[in-house]
Amino acid sequence: MDLDNTEILKTAGTLKNGGGARLWLESVSAGMRTVEAVIRELSQNDVPVLVVAEHGSGKAAAAARIHALSRRAADPFRVYQGSETSAEILAAGDYHSNGPGGTVYLQDVENLTAEAQKELVRQIGLNGNNRSNGNDNDNDQRRAPRFICGTSSELEPEVKAGKFREDLYYGISGVCLRLPPLRQRKEDIPVLRDWFLSAAARDFCRAVPMLSAETQSFFLEYGWPGNIRELKDAARAIVALGDEALAMGGLRSLLRRVNRGGNGEKISLKDAARAASREAEREIILQVLTRTRWNRRRAAQELQISYKALLYKLKQIGYEEYGA
Repeated sequence: MDLDNTEILKTAGTLKNGGGARLWLESVSAGMRTVEAVIRELSQNDVPVLVVAEHGSGKAAAAARIHALSRRAADPFRVYQGSETSAEILAAGDYHSNGPGGTVYLQDVENLTAEAQKELVRQIGLNGNNRSNGNDNDNDQRRAPRFICGTSSELEPEVKAGKFREDLYYGISGVCLRLPPLRQRKEDIPVLRDWFLSAAARDFCRAVPMLSAETQSFFLEYGWPGNIRELKDAARAIVALGDEALAMGGLRSLLRRVNRGGNGEKISLKDAARAASREAEREIILQVLTRTRWNRRRAAQELQISYKALLYKLKQIGYEEYGA
């Protein structure tokens, strides 16, 4: 999975290329172990692969893993976004001649323009011709890239609607690799969570936090609509704020709000910090009010804010009717 774009899964190694490191962590769940077995098989040939999964589930990581286990591992692994990949970009890589070969991963392939789709059909055809012309060890075949495409959509309706070329669909989906969402592989959450916490601790030069049993349970029970990417953001927020209770107070509110939306929305570190900050402010205000026996004027003085500002904040947290 692409660490720069925050899609992680598991590792037996780190692959550099295509704009960042891609890490593959060994899975615990039975579903992902089956996926890993299929990946090992796919790495031994050059057929195009279509990786289908929800956003943030590790499509780029799966593509990188196939490349890393293949005979192309020493060649480039290049990642392109479908919406940003023109026919000219694809045509510039007539890899069947003197190009670098390797593996090309096209993320969100459904977003390719009609012209880019047509060129991709041609490129896949060139690669297929090289394979059919004989020698598996021929340098010409090595120079033709292996294409792996990723999508979070079902492409058949796009084909029926005339938005996606039928010949391209059949060309890229000779093998369809489906990755389960994180909520269907919860056995992997502790491994992923701990890896992200350790990585964030290195990034922020802090100790790796030891999570409470309550927080660990929350991570296992939450649905993670944003999948692995969302899990990483939550772990980083805990480390960045340096206080588990403070971070989780805001994160629980934020994560559950996102979960209710059910649209795979990402959590930004900024949003997580804001949520945690609001929770911390609420706790401080209530502590001071308790200490002053809910004398709002004295509490405002202790908090070093105006009386009017305190009334506004009490209204925000639903306590405007309390105190005197």
